[in-house]
Amino acid sequence: MNESKRPSYQGPAALSLGFRPFFLAGAVWAVVAVIVWLPQFFGELSLAGALQPMDWHAHETVFGYGGAVVTGFLLTAVPNWTGRPPLQGKPLAALVLLWLAGRAAVLLSAQLGWAVAALIDCAFLVTVCGVIGREIVAGNNNKNFKVLIFVGLLACANIAFHIEAHVSGDAAHGRRFGVAALVALVMLIGGRVIPSFTQTFLARRGQGRSPRAFSRFDALCLALSVPALAAWTLYPENQYVGLALIAAGLVNVARLARWAGERTGAEPLVAILHLAYAFIPLGFILTGLAACTGALPVSAGLHAWGVGAIGAMTLAVMTRASLGHTGRPLSAGRATQAIYAAVVLAALARIAAALAPAYAFALLHVAALCWLAAFGGFVLTYAGALLRPRS
Repeated sequence: MNESKRPSYQGPAALSLGFRPFFLAGAVWAVVAVIVWLPQFFGELSLAGALQPMDWHAHETVFGYGGAVVTGFLLTAVPNWTGRPPLQGKPLAALVLLWLAGRAAVLLSAQLGWAVAALIDCAFLVTVCGVIGREIVAGNNNKNFKVLIFVGLLACANIAFHIEAHVSGDAAHGRRFGVAALVALVMLIGGRVIPSFTQTFLARRGQGRSPRAFSRFDALCLALSVPALAAWTLYPENQYVGLALIAAGLVNVARLARWAGERTGAEPLVAILHLAYAFIPLGFILTGLAACTGALPVSAGLHAWGVGAIGAMTLAVMTRASLGHTGRPLSAGRATQAIYAAVVLAALARIAAALAPAYAFALLHVAALCWLAAFGGFVLTYAGALLRPRS
């Protein structure tokens, strides 16, 4: 449903569509979480929650930030898929408050008790699945159920995370489960939007190679990658799993090459999508080599996925959607280009910190500062558009 044709909405602009509050809240939380995490990592700060520092960092990055951005994207995309009115006003505000309650519950989990904190936090993604599922069914849009499946997996990963953290004191499986679910979502949604936006841009440029639309090859890529991610969640050090991850990485290289990314350098809004997706195969290959050889740290591939693929792809989608749905020109200004450069540098610095431990102290600070510049830059650049009515 085109936004201009939607039923009249008279409430606050910030609650007119899901991307507005969730993109803004997610970006703010991405800044806060890293400001809190770095002193935790170096033992200079201790939170009062029940989660150990590594688990808190992973949880708030994957389920806190990631959950917010995925929700904002889906609440905006689903009305276009189904032709139904969007969630807005008080129901949307209630969902935002539920997300905020989850962040507070995790921070105060030692005082609330792990079960109460988990119940409050997990309620958010479960509710999102219910809302999205209802709209897909009501709109008879069954082809998009596969998106709902991966969001459901993210919700299940969050539940498993809390249980594992309580039972064993370390949510290693839950961390990997959450990252795997988000990576799979990036692969699924990226396979739709990257060739589509690339084709739209290249159509104005005349002759030349065009991106290949979603085909059996993409389905094969997902069929190889998703089981490899599932196996890695359970057996991260198994050599055969490592080989499967490397194979999936190579297939994803071929998938990315089919989308004519080399022709998009003149349009940063499109080029960043290709660059962000490139961290998907890099993460597969680095994680696979870590499992096969034991010579590479697992965190290199993990952060290629987390900071590179998830961080850069979500920022790319957030900026483009924020421009388009608020009536601004689809053009990346200098501030937006700086945001893209910062998140890519953050990913490269974080991977380098894992691969070069002698320089880890400096590289970790570079990665953190670049991350803060990227998401802080998004807040400063786009908050006005997200909070004001459509132009």
